[in-house]
Amino acid sequence: MGELAVIFGRDNQFLAIGLYDSESPIRIRVLHCGKAQTIDSQWWNFRLEETCFRRIEVASALTNGLRWINGESDGWPGLVLDQYDRTLVLKLYSATWFTYLELLLKLIQSRLNPERVVIRLSRNIQAWAEREKKPRDGVVVAGSSVPGPVAFLESGISFLADVTHGQKTGFFLDQRENRRRVETMAKGADVLNLFSFSGGFSLYAARGGAKSVTSVDISGYALRELEKNWELNKRCSAIHNCAREEVQADVFKWLQSAQKQYDVIIIDPPSLAKKEKDRAVAIRTYRKLAKDGIRLLNKGGSLVCASCSAHVSALEFVEAVRSAVRESGRSLKELEVTGHAPDHPASLPEMHYLKAVYLRDRS
Repeated sequence: MGELAVIFGRDNQFLAIGLYDSESPIRIRVLHCGKAQTIDSQWWNFRLEETCFRRIEVASALTNGLRWINGESDGWPGLVLDQYDRTLVLKLYSATWFTYLELLLKLIQSRLNPERVVIRLSRNIQAWAEREKKPRDGVVVAGSSVPGPVAFLESGISFLADVTHGQKTGFFLDQRENRRRVETMAKGADVLNLFSFSGGFSLYAARGGAKSVTSVDISGYALRELEKNWELNKRCSAIHNCAREEVQADVFKWLQSAQKQYDVIIIDPPSLAKKEKDRAVAIRTYRKLAKDGIRLLNKGGSLVCASCSAHVSALEFVEAVRSAVRESGRSLKELEVTGHAPDHPASLPEMHYLKAVYLRDRS
């Protein structure tokens, strides 16, 4: 476990070098290809500096929640590093990284100077880590203990991240740019945020001057986190003065009986296609969600439909939404299709999981 594997071509020429993982269906995770190089501490340090340099324009005094390493797309296959203020969360998707954990922590602490580093493990390696007496999911591997949910800033709005037990690394940082767009659309609007989770889109809409925000999610835990996030931002007059309602319900069922009309509707479900075999059903479900959203959209209103399903391409997703528009009989203008945030680069087609389409009613 953790050995480096060198790959040669038929002509015995060097092709690539990667991490060998005997526990994974992906046996080799490529670190470097092209000209042969020595993988030592100096190489790792240069790779980290190179990765961090690409985030210079993302990190700021108003945004200290961001992704520093985005797996394969940054040349760190099976590894993600997120920041929430002074807390870093290192998520591993391959057990082979444990071999280099001590070196990684040293480099990360030297470069980013966090108060603590929390390790998160994908489900496929949690049992292995426990069996091999490696750090368990959610424990601090460097620095001080975690005082609880960690508060951080995104575009000047405060959010809480459950870095030890929350989904992913504690928050969905990849939707930052779309949340900013929604803020610019919300002034004076009645906003509906479906699959709201802990209220990212809801808080941005409120700060943007929304008249009201309705947040719907099946998880009581998520809605309680939304309540905490709203309380964190009560000093912002726009957020404080925005009328709000939280609804705990299955969004799919709730949409069947909902009657109120809204000016801005955000539909951002969790992944609907975790495997390739789920793709066809997911596409039909995206079309149905968009059609149900259009039914609740006021004349002149805006609809935002998002997908994080890697097995559904951007083209397939956008066409599903377009089909919903055609079936609705409404006239909606397609304004924009967006992809990944700059700190979530996607260097391979398989990495392009995030997409969102913006539409406006032309009635």
